[in-house]
Amino acid sequence: MTLTAARRPVVGIIGNMNLLNESYPVHAGGTMNSQAVAKVAGCLPIIIPSDPHFVSVDELLELCDGFLLTGGRPNVHPSEYGEDETPAHGDFDRCRDAITLPLVRACVARGQPFLGICRGFQEVNVAMGGSLYPEIRDLPGRMNHRMPPDGTIEEKFALRHVVRFQPGGVFARLMGADEVMTNTLHGQGIRTAGQRVVIDGHAPDGTPEAIYIKDALGFTLSVQWHPEWNAEADPVSRPLFTAFGKAAADWAAGHRPVARALAGE
Repeated sequence: MTLTAARRPVVGIIGNMNLLNESYPVHAGGTMNSQAVAKVAGCLPIIIPSDPHFVSVDELLELCDGFLLTGGRPNVHPSEYGEDETPAHGDFDRCRDAITLPLVRACVARGQPFLGICRGFQEVNVAMGGSLYPEIRDLPGRMNHRMPPDGTIEEKFALRHVVRFQPGGVFARLMGADEVMTNTLHGQGIRTAGQRVVIDGHAPDGTPEAIYIKDALGFTLSVQWHPEWNAEADPVSRPLFTAFGKAAADWAAGHRPVARALAGE
């Protein structure tokens, strides 16, 4: 008799459209995302071509047990939150918008788990009706959260500022601390929180950094920093991906709704 290993939960990693060698279009995902999903969350990472010409939200919901909403250089188009496009809003990926925004809403309704990172964090807020600042470093009293233009990848992803959680809140319970050190690699940030979006952690300058969806049945934690970096060793990243992996495993096993404690209940 041939023994087969148990199937790992499948996590769809939202891919970004890039040009390889400045001419060849690809849907890509950072290796560190796959590593965090496979090694810490214990799931099977699958890169999703985030384009409605190739995939549908319904197909993705059936294929995957959870979703990693990754960071990316293009921003959510401001028309998605009722504003006109300006140069400050940067580059866009309208095909990704067309997949991720309805995907977030469907996951919230179904209780299907997702973890939002950086742009993914912003997508969750916009999907729930919130808005974004195009460039938070231009706001009075705010720090520059953008990736340093120079240095090694280790220097670019280095820990730079604390995030303070609501005492006794969802993130504080998960991390076992009210304050943690994080990296910061983003230009935009939350202006108004979407419906049911709970801001559970802030940077010292007041920028929202950790959110979840109130009364959601599934895992909806999202962060503005990049926990995929050094996720196996980092004491902040590891519990986040471990909890996300547990939620995906519960979904794969048919245990639904899942992660109620981490949904704020």
